[in-house]
Amino acid sequence: MDVATLCQRTVVSARDGDDLVSAAKLMRERHIGYVIVVEPGRSEGSLKPIGVLTDRDIVVAVVARATDPQLLRVGEVMTRSPVVISESASVDDALVAMRRIGVRRLPVVGNEGQLVGVIALDDIIDALSAELQNVAGTIRNEQRIEGVLRS
Repeated sequence: MDVATLCQRTVVSARDGDDLVSAAKLMRERHIGYVIVVEPGRSEGSLKPIGVLTDRDIVVAVVARATDPQLLRVGEVMTRSPVVISESASVDDALVAMRRIGVRRLPVVGNEGQLVGVIALDDIIDALSAELQNVAGTIRNEQRIEGVLRS
């Protein structure tokens, strides 16, 4: 299974020059805790991820330091140069990267570094859960068929 199969193609993004309060309001409105910060990519209409902003970033860098969020831009709080994963990478590669850097989400990029989606640990767990249900169903069905044949 590759990352392209599981990634969410609808991505909420912001620019590094956006004011932080607007980004936080966007997170609240969309019920998310993760925004990919982008700039124009190489090809027309494409976007390149240059950072990520999480609700945790806002809490740790702004709230916990009693900084006025009205004075800050997204670029001052975001995590720069995020680890990204290629859409052609395996889910295992994504899991290894997530574990290595201690995150639950990764921006997914195409062959020119353009943003194509985001893969979250939740997406992977959902897919693995469905596969495990298929395995369990196969075992139950095998037992049922054997019971009918041996009766």
